[in-house]
Formats: sequence, structure tokens, C-alpha cells
Amino acid sequence: MTDGPNNPVDSIAIVPARGGSKGVPGKNLRPLLGHPLIAYSIAAAQNMHSVSRVIVSTDSAEIAAVSRAYGADVPFMRPAEFATDTSVDREFLIHAMTWLIEHEGHAPEYFVHLRPTTPMRDGEVLDRAVLQLMADPAATSLRSAHVAQKNPYKWFEIAETGYYTGIRPQDTRPEYYNLPRQAFPAVYDPNGYIDVVRTSQVLNHESVHGPNIAAFITDYAPEVDTEEDLELIEFLTARHGSNLLPPIKLAETAS
Repeated sequence: MTDGPNNPVDSIAIVPARGGSKGVPGKNLRPLLGHPLIAYSIAAAQNMHSVSRVIVSTDSAEIAAVSRAYGADVPFMRPAEFATDTSVDREFLIHAMTWLIEHEGHAPEYFVHLRPTTPMRDGEVLDRAVLQLMADPAATSLRSAHVAQKNPYKWFEIAETGYYTGIRPQDTRPEYYNLPRQAFPAVYDPNGYIDVVRTSQVLNHESVHGPNIAAFITDYAPEVDTEEDLELIEFLTARHGSNLLPPIKLAETAS
């Protein structure tokens, strides 16, 4: 894609997929309707017009091989110290950005971060997110979220007495936590549909997203954190279908 006749968009997609997982062992390669979970994120990125390359960042030779078979680029292996249970996104992003600068002479300004644990996506929606950030020079990043299914303004804490107490003592309405959800501001649950970050932000500051995170609201986007999540996503995908299955099958055949 280009944003002008001679001005190519400086953007790539990156799919992080470490080998270890405790909640759902081997989840990035677990089958979803006959294809590994990671194949859905690769296919979603390949369906985008706003990225010219799809990179998988992994520490696993098996994930690297599967990713290549489904059409992704794996130009490097992620160091083990950036692939632990406590590793944060900033580590694999900085590793990828600096590797590209050192080995290819350039890192794109926009990294489209697609978590493989969120397989239900649409390439057109992803493109809209990228273009939204590109059109907003004041935004330091973009994150997707959906309307929270449960409004936390209605939640409880347990006081030292052992009794429930509302989490918003500043709300002076009597028993405010019993009010209907329409009585509270809408809140949004960050999901894994898409993050878009700027290389200049990540490399020059101590935060990935920065102070001005552009809001991008999606439909409910379930993520695979437990076995039950995987079962739910498989049920939903089987019931409603997925526009990603045809390109996934084509990539599998081509490999």
C-alpha cells in the first residue's frame, strides 16, 4: 500500500509467539478448525493493505517452521531472555526494531502488533486502525478495546472487616453499585485485536504506547488464555465462519 504516488507506507506486522505457555501449553500451535492458532494472525496480516511484511518473533524453531509454512517471514530468532513468562512487549519490540536497523539498515516507523491468541480478525478493520494512527500525529500509539462486558464501577472489594465495600468511595450516591449500568460511564477492555506502535516512541522513550494512546473500538474479541477460551473460540469460529480460512488453506497447500 502507499499513502501517495511515490510514498510507500512504512509499516510491518509483527506476531509475537514464544514457545513456552503455562495456561494453555503450546497454545500458539494448538489447532483451531484444523490449523495452528498462529496461522490466523499471519493470514489476517497478509490480508492487510497497510503492511508490506509479516514477521513472526519467536524463540521456538517449531513455531518458526510453521510460521514460514503459512507465509510469514522469520528473519531472526528471539533471544531466550526475551521469551520468559515475565517478558514484556517492549523487549521483543526493541529486539525486532534494533535487529532490523542493524541487519537491514532500517526499521519501519509503524509496527502492527498482532497477538496470536486473538484469532478472530478482519483485515479491513486492521487497516482502518493503522490508517487512524497514521492520520493522527499527536497519537503516540493505538490500542484496540471492546466495551467491557461487566462495568467495574459496580464491583466490590472486601474490607478488613470482611464485608463488601464499593471500589469508588468518592461516589456519594446511596448504594451506587446497585444502579443500572447506564448510570456509569462506559469503560473499555483492552483486547488483542491490534496494537500499532511507533518505532520512534519505543526506541526513544521508556514506554511502548506513550501518553497519547489512540482509542480503537472493536467488537468483542475473545483471547486464548485458558482451555475454555480455546473451546469458545473454536465454537464461535465454526458457527460464524472466518474469512481467514480460505487464505490459510491456500497457504497450507502452497507450502
